Amino acid sequence: MLISTVDNTVIGKRLRLARVNKGLKQAELGCLAGLDEETASSRVSQYEREVSAPDFGLVSRFATVLDVPEAYFYAVDDDLATLILQYHRFKKANPNSTLLITPQ
Repeated sequence: MLISTVDNTVIGKRLRLARVNKGLKQAELGCLAGLDEETASSRVSQYEREVSAPDFGLVSRFATVLDVPEAYFYAVDDDLATLILQYHRFKKANPNSTLLITPQ
């Protein structure tokens, strides 16, 4: 059985949110992620508008520039995406700590 790829809407939505939160323009993000300066803005725009989806390598570069984990871009549920970001920030601020989450 073939598992379908993540819907472009998830990646596009999360990419735009992370970029805006970081205070970057589309061209800036694209260039910082290694895209050609002349096409950086239009390519990021296409990803955000869900016209096309970046491959995992580019998602990884976006994640590095935006300081978010790759998993954030693929989380279908908004609450899960928020939890992923919170955990990422916690681990960054507390690298030697362990976060224990227990079921209720």
